[in-house]
Amino acid sequence: MTYRLLSLSLSFAAAFASTALRAEEGEFVPLFDGKTLTGWEQHSGTAEYRVENGVIIGKTVPNTGNSFLCTARKYGNFIVELEFKVAPGMNSGIQFRSNYYEKETEVEINGKKKKFPADRVHGYQFEIDPSPRAFTGGVYDEGRRGWLFDLKNNEAARKAFKQDDWNTARIECRGSSIKTFINGVLAADFTDDLTKEGVIALQVHGIGKKTEAVGKEVMWRNIRIQELK
Repeated sequence: MTYRLLSLSLSFAAAFASTALRAEEGEFVPLFDGKTLTGWEQHSGTAEYRVENGVIIGKTVPNTGNSFLCTARKYGNFIVELEFKVAPGMNSGIQFRSNYYEKETEVEINGKKKKFPADRVHGYQFEIDPSPRAFTGGVYDEGRRGWLFDLKNNEAARKAFKQDDWNTARIECRGSSIKTFINGVLAADFTDDLTKEGVIALQVHGIGKKTEAVGKEVMWRNIRIQELK
């Protein structure tokens, strides 16, 4: 009888812990309704964004800086998953814990002053890099400190990216811990506490006056988030 009561107690405790975990972390919810750009705002550049067949498509245009389609609200601790497909030779990225100022602002980063133009999106970026360098899944600090975690020493992640096909990105932010995955392969794993919350954003990289790069596209779909408390 004592053994049975102990077994029941342990089972109850396990069930309670599982329920508590689900309650704490919540469920995955979509960030994109598959039909419109409701809940998203464009900042920085003037690249073209549209929705077709459940996919957000970003297209390059000349004479503009980097463009970002940003969530209207900010997120702190979370897991983001999505699928993306990018034209060969077109650099792109997925911003997270990123921000922008409504007016020109000067801040100090690591002892150095840096001036941000109004509306310039900056922050952590899951790199999308179809070039031979193959750094897709590395983390770049857009507009601030540059590379935080490249893939020079992660050959498995460099080989995980699929050219001319859909790829799955996963970003995990828990406090100062940041992890990224490309098609299920761990890409970046490091700690950084410069920014604790910000928007999720889809980048179309600026092409300057390169007419041969006009009209190239990057696509995202099945964008969802699980908030962590």
